[in-house]
Amino acid sequence: MRAIKTSAIRSHLSVLLAFMAGLCAIVGVTANNVLAADEPRPPLAIQFSLDRPIDAAAAPFVMAAAGGLFSAEALAVTTNIASGSSDAIARVAAGTSDFALVDINALMRFRDKDKQGGPRIKAVFVLFNRAPYTIIARRSRGVRMLSDIEGKNLGAAEGDLSIRLWPAVAKQNGINIKSVKQSSISAAVREPMLSAGQIDAVTGFSYLSAINLRDRGVPADDLAVLKFADYGCEAYGFAVIANPALAAAKPQAVKGFVRAVIGGLHLTIKDPAGAAAEVASRMDGGSKDLELERLQSILRDNILTSEVKRNGIGAIDPARFDRSIDQVAEDFKFQKRPHASDIFDDQFLPPLNGRLSN
Repeated sequence: MRAIKTSAIRSHLSVLLAFMAGLCAIVGVTANNVLAADEPRPPLAIQFSLDRPIDAAAAPFVMAAAGGLFSAEALAVTTNIASGSSDAIARVAAGTSDFALVDINALMRFRDKDKQGGPRIKAVFVLFNRAPYTIIARRSRGVRMLSDIEGKNLGAAEGDLSIRLWPAVAKQNGINIKSVKQSSISAAVREPMLSAGQIDAVTGFSYLSAINLRDRGVPADDLAVLKFADYGCEAYGFAVIANPALAAAKPQAVKGFVRAVIGGLHLTIKDPAGAAAEVASRMDGGSKDLELERLQSILRDNILTSEVKRNGIGAIDPARFDRSIDQVAEDFKFQKRPHASDIFDDQFLPPLNGRLSN
């Protein structure tokens, strides 16, 4: 009888010990999971290309970095400078850059010309709701409105993006484009030649050439800044593109990058002077006052449009985008005309309430 009781006690002890061991194992796993959840994620190294040297247009990215917004998304972003939109797009296509800020109309042309069946790069965020394409002219040389350009000498720098939309704008406004003498010039002499009166007008960006000319001493009241967007140009401007392999494998990283940029843009809108100072500090010989003037022009004319106030930062209006493709086609003959969905992917944008500008 005593042997039976001893055996029963041992059996109960074995069950109890096994239960306690299992409980400890469960608690240990849970504790380890809690510790793992509390550990900071190692940052993902990101290469980001700007298509030109840094200026006020890069303020949202500068502020996202300065404000720790990329770090908060577990992204370690390194910025490099490309030699234009085509170069920046090529870097993303090759995988040497993960993201780039490029002209979205240049992206259309790049994709159409790609005969190698490369990755189908898309924009995931539109920064410039209106392209900055502009003709800048001297009133003293008889150009006050767009129709006055007929019979004048128009200078266009090599690689200039504005001149590519000029045929569509001219057609829409009934301008005889053949009556305009178009001269190819170096970007380095664009503003000096106009300042010296060697040409009547130049194509360029409203926030660059026009402000550069005033900085060179050309009186503001002698400048006619003819923005294509005011003459029926539907084009969007700078946009963030993403490497398709990254977007497929790490969609949360793309969403995090876009969120950080939107946060940087909110900081820029809230404190333009501070953003201009941050940008100027990253430039060789940068002027805070000059970059603030540029930034105010960009925010007013290119980013905070009525469409953005309705539809939020970063998105597109598909119908308008399709019309802009038709305008690009006035100068560029597509092998296969794209649709808005071929160029822009909205799945990485946050909900509307996170993208409202006010």
